[in-house]
Amino acid sequence: MPDLAERIQVGLLNIMEERDVQIRGYKVRLPIDVYVVASANPEDYTNRGRIITPLKDRFGSQIRTHYPRRLEDEIAIMEAELTQFPAAGFQYAPAPYMKQVVAELTHLARKTPEISQRSGVSVRVSICNWENLLSNALKRAIRLDEREVAPRVSDLGAIVASTSGKIELETLGDGGEDKVLGKLVQKAVLNVFNRSFTGGELDSVVAAFQGGFGIDVADSMPSAEYMRQIAEVRALQPVLKKLGAGDPASTAAALEFVLEGLHLSRKLNKDSRAGRYRYRS
Repeated sequence: MPDLAERIQVGLLNIMEERDVQIRGYKVRLPIDVYVVASANPEDYTNRGRIITPLKDRFGSQIRTHYPRRLEDEIAIMEAELTQFPAAGFQYAPAPYMKQVVAELTHLARKTPEISQRSGVSVRVSICNWENLLSNALKRAIRLDEREVAPRVSDLGAIVASTSGKIELETLGDGGEDKVLGKLVQKAVLNVFNRSFTGGELDSVVAAFQGGFGIDVADSMPSAEYMRQIAEVRALQPVLKKLGAGDPASTAAALEFVLEGLHLSRKLNKDSRAGRYRYRS
């Protein structure tokens, strides 16, 4: 004999599907207006944001949702759902601007015509990208025997895999997903950079690069090497301090963010050589 919970469940399904219920053999028609909330396990179905087809078939309707409209809400979800990477002896020091870059990338992806907005760009993109960024920074710290873990701009290449698996392009053109994501990453960095600094705030930094001076960066470069190069540019000190740079790892991350922002603003050139990048006038 089915228990009460099973009978209630069957009754509810009948009401939802047929809009009627039998009471002592009499069929009663119910002109009901039902509000349904459904969820799907992403591991069983899909990593994309669109409601899956089996659920749509069951409900016989199109279910529309919205994603976080504010960057702050996206970041809050990233932090709440983050899978921790416990590592004894290591201290995580992710800068707020790197969190903003990850969230900004997702928000831009939800607007770009190259990405299918019918499939959607889930908040899971932000969560997985943040996890990948932190894990890449932790991997560097382990290899270089550094105690602080701070994601850098040069770590952003690590999020390509976690993003491409969760978006669907409208068309397959030249370069495919890598090209689309590369442009979105650059735009995300530039947007956050422009919100971090105003007007001619960095003119003295740009001027310091005149005369052939340059700075090398790489995702595998020790933080101490960044500190050595920073010592040669006095104008960088207040700029990095504004970004919250303190220990060598966070200082290296802040330097890369400033240099990449200046490059994307067309104020510095950027050369690639043997896995390293050189910023120059």
